[in-house]
Amino acid sequence: MLPSVMTNQSSAIAPPPIALPPRPAGLLWGLLGVTAFSLTVPLTRVAVADGQMSPLFVGAGRAVVAALIAGAALAVTRQPLPRGRQWGQVAVVAAGVVAGFPLLTSFALTSTPASHGVVVIALLPAATAIVAVLRTREHVSPVFWAATAAGVVAALVFAALHGGGLGGLHAADLLLLGAVAAAAVGYAEGGLLARSLGAWQTVSWALVLASPVMVALTATAVRADVPRGDTAQWAAVGYLSVVSMFLGFVAWYRGLAIGPMTQVSQVQLTQPVLSLAWAAVLLHESVTWTTAVGGAAVVACAGIAVRTRAGATPRARSPRAAPRSTPPRVPGPA
Repeated sequence: MLPSVMTNQSSAIAPPPIALPPRPAGLLWGLLGVTAFSLTVPLTRVAVADGQMSPLFVGAGRAVVAALIAGAALAVTRQPLPRGRQWGQVAVVAAGVVAGFPLLTSFALTSTPASHGVVVIALLPAATAIVAVLRTREHVSPVFWAATAAGVVAALVFAALHGGGLGGLHAADLLLLGAVAAAAVGYAEGGLLARSLGAWQTVSWALVLASPVMVALTATAVRADVPRGDTAQWAAVGYLSVVSMFLGFVAWYRGLAIGPMTQVSQVQLTQPVLSLAWAAVLLHESVTWTTAVGGAAVVACAGIAVRTRAGATPRARSPRAAPRSTPPRVPGPA
């Protein structure tokens, strides 16, 4: 997959627009990324289930391995450094999807089933749409906000009932909701940045930027508790490192960059269904009627929100007054 998207960029003052394939390719790249991500929650549960690997090691260590791959790819293809405000965008992506989501989900899944985590994380498409709306200043209808609010309520009610009652929200649920917020910000910012920096370059620079912190966290985890595990657990960590943290994001950001982002983001609505299927096959978790209904409600609300946003338009800026016929002045600093 990488050779088809790894191309050198010019080192001129401003990078040239990236040639993108026809837009239907965006949906295919998005579907490939979502398929890769659908195994993330079940395999994270596999890695941390019996306590032989700490959640800190799984969450941070996978980013270290992915950063090594990303750094090698950037060096081999001689990619130019991000410029100016792009570094700020890279930092947002790193905080959201390199550090925030992996660490929060790893800690949450030590005490909750993967199927439970999948339903709460099903809020992610709607959350990503919200962040994108706020980030791009789009006009959206009240239906969008109503659908997203209903999705949040549905996820919270599911988590509470699944935890033993309306007062049964656990710390794991708060961690999962935090993971959703972190990933939504990282997804939206990464999708925008990928249009100018490139899809695989965006996630690669984010991994490299976060690598010093992730290396320190991994070393701390190893010193506190040397990781042990069977073949399945190490295979799960390998998948999380290479696919979930790198190749999946290459495909996902490529799809978002090709766009249209509103349509590509809808592909993510299939992720909870795929993840529940993986949890049943790999972990033998039973999908109860509350899990099925809760997941369907969250996905339905997210679908309405994303589809409603598809008709949104950028917020118009107030027009400036026409210049008078007066001698030009020397402009001051911008």
